[in-house]
Amino acid sequence: MDRADIVHEAFLARVSAGEFPSGDAPYGPLSGFEAVAIFRAQCLSRNLDRRSRKMQSAGQGFYTIGSSGHEGMAAVASALRRDDMAFLHYRDGAFQTRRSAMVPGTTPAWDMLLSFSTAKSDPLSGGRHKVLGSKAMNIPPQTSTIASHLPKAVGAAYSISLAKRHPPEHKVLKDDSIVMCSFGDASANHSTAQGAINTACWTSYQSVPLPLLFVCEDNDIGISTRTPQGWIGASFANKPGLKYFKANGLDLFDTFCVAQAAAEYVRKRKKPAFLHLSLVRLYGHAGADLQQTYLAKSIFEEWEQNDPLLHSARLLTESGVLTADEVLSIYIETEEQCARVAEEVIQQQRLSTSQEVMASIVPPKRECKLTNGPSEEARETAFGSDIQQMEKPQNMSRLINWALTDLMLEYPEIIMMGEDVGRKGGVYGVTQKLCDRFGQDRVIDTLLDEQSILGLAIGLAHNGFIPLPEIQFLAYFHNAEDQIRGEAATLSFFSNGQFTNPMVLRIAGLGYQKGFGGHFHNDNSLAVLRDIPGVIVACPSHGADAVKMLRECLRLAREEQRVVVFVEPIALYPMRDLHDEKDGGWMHTYPAMDESVSLGEVGVTGNGPLAIITYGNGHYLSQQAAKVLKQQGIEIRIVDIRWIAPLPAEGILSAIDGAQKVLVVDECRGTGGQAEALFAMLTERSDLPVSRLAAEDSFIATGPAYAATMPSRESIIAAATKLWNTL
Repeated sequence: MDRADIVHEAFLARVSAGEFPSGDAPYGPLSGFEAVAIFRAQCLSRNLDRRSRKMQSAGQGFYTIGSSGHEGMAAVASALRRDDMAFLHYRDGAFQTRRSAMVPGTTPAWDMLLSFSTAKSDPLSGGRHKVLGSKAMNIPPQTSTIASHLPKAVGAAYSISLAKRHPPEHKVLKDDSIVMCSFGDASANHSTAQGAINTACWTSYQSVPLPLLFVCEDNDIGISTRTPQGWIGASFANKPGLKYFKANGLDLFDTFCVAQAAAEYVRKRKKPAFLHLSLVRLYGHAGADLQQTYLAKSIFEEWEQNDPLLHSARLLTESGVLTADEVLSIYIETEEQCARVAEEVIQQQRLSTSQEVMASIVPPKRECKLTNGPSEEARETAFGSDIQQMEKPQNMSRLINWALTDLMLEYPEIIMMGEDVGRKGGVYGVTQKLCDRFGQDRVIDTLLDEQSILGLAIGLAHNGFIPLPEIQFLAYFHNAEDQIRGEAATLSFFSNGQFTNPMVLRIAGLGYQKGFGGHFHNDNSLAVLRDIPGVIVACPSHGADAVKMLRECLRLAREEQRVVVFVEPIALYPMRDLHDEKDGGWMHTYPAMDESVSLGEVGVTGNGPLAIITYGNGHYLSQQAAKVLKQQGIEIRIVDIRWIAPLPAEGILSAIDGAQKVLVVDECRGTGGQAEALFAMLTERSDLPVSRLAAEDSFIATGPAYAATMPSRESIIAAATKLWNTL
């Protein structure tokens, strides 16, 4: 017999017999009316769980993680305002059912069962996943959250006071809002959770406003691994800058009282708090999980004896708010409601085509105020003496700096953040003077944690800002790639375009640095970025393109709500010369304010019959090689693809029209590099002979061999000559 049915029958029998688990008497500020509302939400959540399990066993529902045992979260919902943003643990069905009753126009049973059955009419995900969340309830969607939502909760909380000082155009949260983020006791051990909580403490310790309520739902187990007794309290009760609260999550009166006190502390003090709830887990981890295979029966039977609905029934009857018959009536009413709605839900259509599934990967465009660009007076004030240098050729790093300055002048909602981006101006000086020009509010020196940098950016975007986070080196991004892959990129997909987190992520990357860093500061692999659906990846090869592409990237984020990654080739930051010393061949003047490079627009140099398709450092080296090849009688056209993802196929095919042969030059590795995608596209859509030159499948060395594994001017010349001379 399903444990859910055992718990169900036990509830009915024990309430009828007046057999309740022992516990404290009801106390505190919770009114009878609110207590009944919480209990109704608890019963609805419980019966939604039961119904979803039955739907799954009948093949009409999919992938259930239940909330049974965690019904105390309904009391937390009551203790918060309905417009406080909530990032939920996957066991927070009771929080959502309670908040739904607080928000007019929502239908929790119908909406959640549509999600459980993956119906196209699911109001949040459109049938893409069993997801908690709601636009109307200010609950961004979360799927199987293993702490990955904590960094963005920190960012969203930080945004509240920032938005009060610098109101963004698309502001969402009120000035006195707080952010709630819930997670399990097992997830609290994850490095992402540890980093996010540390960031909150680090921020609070400096008296920076951060109205954030962490809620740890401690049910004593993570899938099959028990949490050591007292571990959560010992770990979090005495952290600097973090106020600790503890409540019995089985007791709705105690939970409401403590949660209300915690929320009041966060709202008034603008400081983070940690609410530790003691709960139980009923039925196992997920729908197919058989907890009897790894737990003694006595353990989960003890949890079932402490069923939070039985505790609620005891408290409500002891306080005289409800009779036992009224308790049973509410429970049976919600059971019948769920059964009735489920019969209708399973008749709903589901997604069936790739086009339907993919429709929300790319967010919808949004209306934005028109701007006329920064005023000349503002530019003169910001740039100072730099403005006199703009008509002279400059290297890439300086041109990017000027582009960032102009963009920040034009769009006050742009916020930059990263390690050393402020006072120092970045490792390579790209962000020099920006902190002086715009202040520490808009150019934020973060702590050394890439997950927190990207979480801050995602959270700020939730409140209408346009974040420009910086990751110092491409290799550092791997410490936090799930913040883009699992959080930023999936938000539009799982919310059917209702929630977005636009940003332009700047990363210094690729190889060819002389004498510095080895593989950790030179990383020639973009594969991790290239295969994330919906993410745009841009890579300029010289300063003028960097400026024009950065303007387009900002437009894509602001107007089209896209997640954009702007990869800046480190070795090309200071590059001045192309062929000879002091020829200045790789410097450019600052492009006019109305110039940009559109998404998918490639760059073309020359019109020779041998086309070289490349990007980044490969473009620079190919230009060097083209001079020598021309002297040998081989005319070249060089196609700089500029946009790594999505691959600008139409632009490339147009650029090689009239060519006879194609050489792909890829500074990334042969395995997983851009050459693989380019080769596939050309094979499918072109009849031209194609060859490739890519980097070895190797990490990069420090010292004289820094470029030994990657394409060079000489190897490009050799590959082009061989291809041209091949019949």
